[in-house]
Amino acid sequence: MKLHYKVVETPFIYPFTISGGRTKTHQPALVVALELGPFMGFGEAPAITYYNVSVDAMVEVVEKKKTQIEKFALTDPARYWHYLHHLLPNDPFLVAALDMAAWDLFGKMRKQPLYKLWGTEWTHCPPTDYTLGIDAPETMLEKMKANPWPIYKVKLGTSDDIEIIRLLRNHSNAAIRVDANAGWTTEEALEKLPLLHELGVELVEQPLAKDNWEGMKQLKEVSPIPLFADESCVFESDVARCAGHYHGINIKLTKCSGPTPALRMIEEAKKLGMQVMMGSMNENIIGSAAIAHFLPQLDFVDMDGPLLQTMVHGTGLDYLPDGHIQLSNTPGLGIQVKFPAQQS
Repeated sequence: MKLHYKVVETPFIYPFTISGGRTKTHQPALVVALELGPFMGFGEAPAITYYNVSVDAMVEVVEKKKTQIEKFALTDPARYWHYLHHLLPNDPFLVAALDMAAWDLFGKMRKQPLYKLWGTEWTHCPPTDYTLGIDAPETMLEKMKANPWPIYKVKLGTSDDIEIIRLLRNHSNAAIRVDANAGWTTEEALEKLPLLHELGVELVEQPLAKDNWEGMKQLKEVSPIPLFADESCVFESDVARCAGHYHGINIKLTKCSGPTPALRMIEEAKKLGMQVMMGSMNENIIGSAAIAHFLPQLDFVDMDGPLLQTMVHGTGLDYLPDGHIQLSNTPGLGIQVKFPAQQS
């Protein structure tokens, strides 16, 4: 195989803020491509500062390990992931991008979309939400009105949390999900969860700090709303521990190191009786297409990265007005990647 890569940085339509005052106006990402004969597979790794992942650091690793990354004979993407997992043990974001690219390449070689390679049919696919980042309540309402959607995920973790949801609910009957990004104490969560339930909130992601297991056990026993682990469920080893503390898990392909481990995480979560959500780290079309192929296996999905950014780097992934996703149904990820001329 031959490895290619490209650095992209895509502006957000609105500044994107989550709890802790973390705001960004652009999403930098590393796009990788694996070439084998006439086939090319693509993967994407967004840079996330609060996970200490930068594009420059990923490029440095790619340059250092390029020969080893290329030399594997791709007969099975799962075996390639295992090889990469040991070759790059401290770089799960980069492994995730390469794993995506390997699956895209393999699907094209086998002339099948990924969801078919994974033994699923395009049925019972959940619709995606649209995320509203933290802002003044009135500004969040303006964003909601400007972007009509059947489901909203609302970032919380401020003193205005209940006011925000009450204001949005007064102006919309859409489904509302909440993501606190570990922004509450146990006491705050115990106070807010019943109020959010009264306002029709569908689920809450990561209400407490990722290591507050005792608090989560307490919340799970009394919460009227399903609670989903995000920061507490990064790798495969986290799934079993979450079972006694959350009703479900939110899998991020980038964090868990790719589609290969995500397939196993879904299987384990379902065996443990948990619901499964797959989430976005503001990936553009490549990473979002990878999420899309998991839809038949998911209960909920958050894959709105292309909706939040000013440009989409390709075609073949369509967002319908009812929140559902339409694929091109062509092999691999099913997308045609195309970058604007100004990208470096």
